[in-house]
Amino acid sequence: MLKKKTELAIVNRGFWEDDSNKVIGEALTDFAEKASEKYRVSVIAQSKGRLKERLAREGRCKNVRLFFLKSLTSSKNSFFLRALDAALFSCFVFLSLVYLRPSRIYISTDPPVVVPFIVFLYSFIFRAKYCYHLQDIHPEASSLVVKLPRVSYCIMQWMDALTVRGASKIITLSEEMKAHIINSRRYGGEVIILENPSGCYFSEKVAKPNGFVFCGNMGRLQRIPLLVEAIQRYRELGGNGDFTFIGAGANAHLVRQLSNEVPGVSYLGPLHPDKASHILGDHRWAMLPIEDAVTAYAFPSKSSTYLLSGCGILAICGENTSVASWALENEYGVVCRPEVDALVDAFFSLQNEGLKHDQSFLLESLGDKYSYSRFSSSLIDVAFSME
Repeated sequence: MLKKKTELAIVNRGFWEDDSNKVIGEALTDFAEKASEKYRVSVIAQSKGRLKERLAREGRCKNVRLFFLKSLTSSKNSFFLRALDAALFSCFVFLSLVYLRPSRIYISTDPPVVVPFIVFLYSFIFRAKYCYHLQDIHPEASSLVVKLPRVSYCIMQWMDALTVRGASKIITLSEEMKAHIINSRRYGGEVIILENPSGCYFSEKVAKPNGFVFCGNMGRLQRIPLLVEAIQRYRELGGNGDFTFIGAGANAHLVRQLSNEVPGVSYLGPLHPDKASHILGDHRWAMLPIEDAVTAYAFPSKSSTYLLSGCGILAICGENTSVASWALENEYGVVCRPEVDALVDAFFSLQNEGLKHDQSFLLESLGDKYSYSRFSSSLIDVAFSME
């Protein structure tokens, strides 16, 4: 009887609006709700507090069993405290799985490596099946931000390789990431490419003729210092384009300082996805800067939201990357080399121009592709097709 309690367990650190990535949080909530219409579904996650009560007030997840561990830290806490919090969550995940005995599990890379490895161990012991959703590939992606000791890196890569090879299905974001998974993890099963949903719906508003916008994490992989230097140079040379930045991260202070010193630059900080989408719709071009090395391990999370906001894409990266191919082959925008002079030239070239084609095609061709419904339906198909 105990084994029949849960047919699908969804494991992810964030859920619904408690998720630091609220778009993915809402998408997983929709996934749980739709799956619970036919199956017994449980969710194992962390919460900042009273998430069950808030979900109940909103009438969400009525038929879903919710197992939340209260989160004790945030990104502002020390590495030691965050590691301790992650260790506690790992124990919580294993105990919850043993209690629920799910036959199928969905696990993503939030948090990376350790919790997916816990799912691997549970599945090995209790003969369960799981699909592993690699939103990022770790430890490779994390090592680009924080230099890991060689021993730690090798151990984490070994753990993740076992987790990948033990999965019935793998989900990831791009062909480049798929190739890395197959080659580095020696995975011989099915790897499904599933792009993340958008946090907005298509906007038909007329964009400002000279607006550039950036939305998302302002970390070490988003070339923020390059953007700041290029914008300063562009404005000094008489450029009249406006720039809006939404989000937070390790380099947000550089953008804040730029907004205080340079006219036409606005820093709005982190915003709710609905409000951010409304602001994106007021701009003609969305800046998508990314370090070339990371494109084998991750894909910019805001790309779909940019598209459905009616923005053209200004991809700032090398031409031989998955991001450049995505922007050019689909005619979503243009690609600029990650150099100050090239970026300044791009700003001048685009400040009064939009895409050459009518973007109203996005309403039909991309609206469904990047919807929560399409995303959750795809996850249900994957989770219940595991053999």
